[in-house]
Amino acid sequence: MRVWGYGRAPMAPEEITSAWLSSVFGANVQLTDSSRVGDGLVGMNLRLSLASDNPDVPATVVAKLPSPDPTSRATGVALRNYEREVKFYAEVAPTVNIRVPRCFHGDWNADDGDFVLLLEDLAPAEQGDQIAGCDAHVARLSVLELAHLHGPRWGDPSLAEYEFLSRRAPDDSPQLQMIWNMFLPGFLAKFSRYLDTEGVTLIKRFGERIPDWVEGRTMPATVTHGDYRLDNLMYATERGGDPVAALDWQTPGHGQASGDVSYFMGAGPLSEVRREIERDIVYEYLGALAQYNVKFVNDAEFWDHYCRDAYAGIIMTVVASQIVGGNERSEAMFAAMASRHTQHAFELSSEAFIPYD
Repeated sequence: MRVWGYGRAPMAPEEITSAWLSSVFGANVQLTDSSRVGDGLVGMNLRLSLASDNPDVPATVVAKLPSPDPTSRATGVALRNYEREVKFYAEVAPTVNIRVPRCFHGDWNADDGDFVLLLEDLAPAEQGDQIAGCDAHVARLSVLELAHLHGPRWGDPSLAEYEFLSRRAPDDSPQLQMIWNMFLPGFLAKFSRYLDTEGVTLIKRFGERIPDWVEGRTMPATVTHGDYRLDNLMYATERGGDPVAALDWQTPGHGQASGDVSYFMGAGPLSEVRREIERDIVYEYLGALAQYNVKFVNDAEFWDHYCRDAYAGIIMTVVASQIVGGNERSEAMFAAMASRHTQHAFELSSEAFIPYD
C-alpha cells in the first residue's frame, strides 16, 4: 500500500496516532510503542510497534520525519532532501532493482518542506558503522548492490523528466565553488587536526579545480544515491535480514555511477583494506553491470572516472559537516570520512584525472 500526497499529513512524532495509522493501512491499528532508531543527521527515524487484527499490517514500521534539530531541519528543507526522498520512493524506486525498504506511505508538504514516510522495518538487519569501517566482504557486497541501482536506467534519457533529482552541470560550478569557499574555513578549523599536512594541502588545492572537476564528466548518466555509505546501509545478521539494503534516499541524483562507487570505497573499508581489494571490486562491479547490457569501450574508462570522483567524498565531508547539527558521534564520523577520503584521493592521484580547461 502506498499513498502519496503533497498536503499536510502528520510530520511530528506526537502527530502519529493510532487513528492516523488506521487510515493509512485501511484497518484498525493500535500504536503500542515508539522509539527512536539510528543517528539520522538530517532526518529522524522512529520504530513504531503496531497491533492489528489485519494480518497485512506489519508488527513494526519505521517512520521517517524531519529532524528535531533546527539547523538540520533547515538544511533538509533548503536542500530539498525531504522532498527528494518522498519522490524517490514514489517515482524512481519502482524502476530500479536495488533493495530498499517497502514504502507504505509518503507525504511531503510543499508549504513548509516537511515530510513523513512509513517504511518497512528491515530488522533484524543492522546498520553499518561509518566510523568503524568495514571488511572486504561487506565492501564487495555493498558495491555489487550498486549495479542494481545504476544498471536498470543507465543512459536513460527519460531521467531528465525527474526534476527533483540532483544534477551537477558546468553552469553549477560557480555555486558549488562559492559553497565550498564558504564552508572550508569552518571545516578546517574543526577537522584539520584529523588530517596530515598532505591531506590539508590536497583539500585546499581542490577548491581551485572545482569547475574543471565538474566539467570532466563524460560517461552516460543514471540514477545515483549520492550518500552511499555504511551508515545508510543495512546488513543481515545471524538473526536474519537481507544481505544489504539501502536507506536514506535524500540525495538521489541523475549523474555518473562512478561517484557512488568511489564515495563508498573511499571511506567504507579502512584504507589498508581498500588498497588490497579496490581494483578487483571495481571491475567486478563492471561485470555486474553487464546483466543490464551496460558496456564500456574498456574498463579503464570507468576507472579514470572512479579515480577523479574520489573528490566526491571530500565535497560531501566539507559541506555536510558544516550544515547539520553536530554531536560527539557526528564529529567522529566526519573525522573518519575526512581522513579516509583525502587519503583515497591522494593515493589514486585523483587530481591528475581532472582535465584543465
